[in-house]
Amino acid sequence: MLIDPRHLVQLSVIIETGSFQAAADKLGLSQPALSRNIKILEQRIKAPVFDRSARNAVPTNLGLKLAQNGLTIRNAESEAGHFSELVSTGMAGEVRIGAPPIISGEFLTKHISSFISKRPNCKIDLRVGLIHELKTMLERSQIDLVVGPQDLTIGTSNLEFHALIDDNVGILSKADHPLQSVKNLTYKHLQDYRWAAHSRNSMLRQQTENALVAMGMSKIDIAFETDSIQSVLELVASTELITTMPKETSKPYLTNDLKFLDIDHPQFYRPIGAIYSKYAPENIVVGEFLNQLMKQ
Repeated sequence: MLIDPRHLVQLSVIIETGSFQAAADKLGLSQPALSRNIKILEQRIKAPVFDRSARNAVPTNLGLKLAQNGLTIRNAESEAGHFSELVSTGMAGEVRIGAPPIISGEFLTKHISSFISKRPNCKIDLRVGLIHELKTMLERSQIDLVVGPQDLTIGTSNLEFHALIDDNVGILSKADHPLQSVKNLTYKHLQDYRWAAHSRNSMLRQQTENALVAMGMSKIDIAFETDSIQSVLELVASTELITTMPKETSKPYLTNDLKFLDIDHPQFYRPIGAIYSKYAPENIVVGEFLNQLMKQ
């Protein structure tokens, strides 16, 4: 049995207002049209919804039950309308973000915290992965944007990049490492020490090796390799191993036991920004999150 949900809504308004005329005025219908719709409803269910012997619009038990369904529909429509209005103003909706492990930490979560505090009806879905994984997710529209290094856009013309910070890479050691006291540090001094290396699939690892080779190093002696940033930091703090880290986004994780060496190279340049498809459909809530990032 198919019942027109509009008739259930109209029934609930009649019972709520107490008369057909008052309900017709509220619904923007004529009283005869409203009466015809209720007749159609009764023919559909093969039972009356009003006591015809009563002077006023007195519902039957079945009429009361169906009116409850009509009220449920009205409430759902009201909630949907309210939510749609929030979405249209960027106050509700979902933002799907991708970021490398170190950027997904405090650098990004402080922005997420501020965003959802101001917009309690919004949801953030944060995916953490290596750059090549994030690029694939972005190209497949599995995420809306990536907060990551500009190098992710190399080889593609369909991605937009908005710079946020300069997150240059530096060479890190424990604070009392012998290299910390060397003046005019060069790559030749680095060759005497072993490295704690990042995952070989990570862009940070590739950038590190490219920069060291450009400095003149012919061999990089790797003692430890992992995709765990925390493990690298703990090991470097307790040994004479050295490593590389992005200077800005690693700040929250550095203790007094760790310190960057006084050595640099142009290939350590690493701008971080918001990256998204130029052809993605407009999403107001994603745009609002981008505005949040730009405010830092």
